[in-house]
Amino acid sequence: MSDPQIKAPRGTFDVLGEQAAARVTLEERARRLLEGAGYERIETPVFEATELFSRGVGTSTDIVRKEMFTFKDASDRSLTLRPEGTAPVCRAYVEHGMHKRRQPVKLWYLSSFFRHERAQAGRYREFWQVGAEALGSEDPAVDAESIALLWMLLGEMGVRARLRLGTLGSRESRGAYREILQAHLRANAESLSADVLSRIEENPLRAFDSDHAGTRRVMESAPRLLDHLEPEDLEHFAEVRSLLDVAQVPYVLDTTLVRGLDYYTRTLFEFTSDALGAQSGVGGGGRYDGLVEQLGGGRTPGMGWAAGVERILLAGDPQPAPVNELGLFLAIDEGPPPGGLVPAQAGGPRRAAFAVLGEARSAGLTACMDLGGRSLKGQLSYARALGARYVAIVSGEETVLKDTEGPGQETIATTSVVHAVLRGLHTL
Repeated sequence: MSDPQIKAPRGTFDVLGEQAAARVTLEERARRLLEGAGYERIETPVFEATELFSRGVGTSTDIVRKEMFTFKDASDRSLTLRPEGTAPVCRAYVEHGMHKRRQPVKLWYLSSFFRHERAQAGRYREFWQVGAEALGSEDPAVDAESIALLWMLLGEMGVRARLRLGTLGSRESRGAYREILQAHLRANAESLSADVLSRIEENPLRAFDSDHAGTRRVMESAPRLLDHLEPEDLEHFAEVRSLLDVAQVPYVLDTTLVRGLDYYTRTLFEFTSDALGAQSGVGGGGRYDGLVEQLGGGRTPGMGWAAGVERILLAGDPQPAPVNELGLFLAIDEGPPPGGLVPAQAGGPRRAAFAVLGEARSAGLTACMDLGGRSLKGQLSYARALGARYVAIVSGEETVLKDTEGPGQETIATTSVVHAVLRGLHTL
């Protein structure tokens, strides 16, 4: 009797076939768009010191309070599977002395992240995000460019999304507002959820993000931060909006917008899509001007965003699969053994084909050969399925070379196959 079947853990998933092709398309488009805008690729470790997130993301956030996968290593150090990408990128910025480089330092990533959330469509415990971070400039143009880049990427992936735009002001300027909001919440404490009550002292703004019916009624009459910002914060936000108008990026001003991370300051934004149902967020981000300092670095303004790969693919239109660019398929024709006897050179065509395979790859061609024991007919069918431009039927010292886009075929020396394919490709 066979052992019980082992399945993937709840909240995780396997990426197969067409799903993998869609992800490749997204990655290629993100790379072209972001690297064309001066962003360079960065990948941080899958696990980090737990302190990075408790100090950087904030102890009052859901992420730190109840969503992180944290464990002790053999040296009794507390480590955490990364739940988000901005704090690790800022840690790398400080650790590698990137403040010495020309500012802003612009970085992008496409990585896996981990949160212990209730698994549902588009929300998993292991998930992927594409993100971009610009560190070292407080220019409002950095904010506008960052938002515009995500808007363009979503458009390229066929995602019809709305942009919600808000501002939190600087930490200093929202101090007075914080006290006003806390007073409003305390005055209506009997209508608030237990979760919001527990955060009144640490993070009262998160009440705007509550889905609790009583809390939502209280927040309808709550004072708005936008009415209590300092002139320099209002000026910064006005310039961001002006630049988005110039770039023709449509948005809706949302004075209640907050996000689940404590490090945000000033500009804040989120893209939502009706295609995702109640969990409508596709991606978003904002400015985090004090985060690098919290992690031991110098004063460093920052701006960035992250978007869920699974959410983009769920909300977007199907994209064309990447073009199959297989240049050469090597089929093997060993022929029937004469008189029913195995000839002395049996296996010779396979060895010859394998030699050509190595030569083709060394020359920069994409090439493969049959490794499934198919008949010659089956090999040719397989070559068609792979979309090979050239098919070489190797029978030993001679090979029949077919150009699938040309009129015919020719018999040539097996040692000349790679040269013939390269010559044909270069005439295109």
